[in-house]
Amino acid sequence: MDIVLMGAPGAGKGTQAAKLENALGFKHISTGDVLRAEIASGSELGNQIAAVIDRGDLISDEMMVSILKNVVSGTDKNIIFDGFPRTVAQAEMLNNMLVQLGRKLGKAIEIALPEEEAVRRLSSRKQCKLPSGEVRQIGPDFTLADCQAQRGELFTRTDDTPEHIRHRFSVYHKQTEPVICFYRSTGLYAEVNGNADCQKVFDDLLAVLKQ
Repeated sequence: MDIVLMGAPGAGKGTQAAKLENALGFKHISTGDVLRAEIASGSELGNQIAAVIDRGDLISDEMMVSILKNVVSGTDKNIIFDGFPRTVAQAEMLNNMLVQLGRKLGKAIEIALPEEEAVRRLSSRKQCKLPSGEVRQIGPDFTLADCQAQRGELFTRTDDTPEHIRHRFSVYHKQTEPVICFYRSTGLYAEVNGNADCQKVFDDLLAVLKQ
C-alpha cells in the first residue's frame, strides 16, 4: 500500500517517514531528495531541472511526475510520498501514474501541528555542515556530539526565522487544504496529532495504516 504523508513545516514528516521505512520496509520518496539526486547524476533530465531552478522557476507538474515515475517503477516496495502532491492537479496526476504502474494509493495522512508549535520547533532547529559538504540535521539520529566529533560546523537555516516559518506555514495551508478536501472525498484521508512525542506520533501512524 502506497501512502502520501503530509504535514506543515516542523511536523516531523522526514523523521516519521524514516521510522516507517525501517519498521515496515517502505521506500521513502522525498521530492526534494529526488530532484537533488537527478541533478547530481548529470543526466539530461537533471540538467533541465537545474536550468529551471537556476532561472528561479518551479518544476512543472509534468516534469515532476516523469521523475517520480522513473523512481517508482524501479521499486516493488510500498512507497511513502513526501512533498508530493501539493495541489489537487498533482494529486490527480499521482493517481493516474500509480494506476499506469499497477499500484494503488492506500492512505493520505496528515501529521497535524499547530502553528505556534511549528514556529517553536523550527526556530530552535540546528544543522551541521560536515567537512565533506554534507549537511545533517541535529536530532536523535545525529546529535550535537556527532557533529563535534566529525568537526562539523553548526548553523541555523536562514529560513528558520519566525517570520519565514509563518510564511511557509501560510503557504502550506493555502496549498494543502484543497488537497485534503480531495483525499477526504476519496475516503483516503486520515489525520494524526503531530503535537505529541515522536513515538506517540509513530504509534498513531501505525494504527492508521492498520485500519
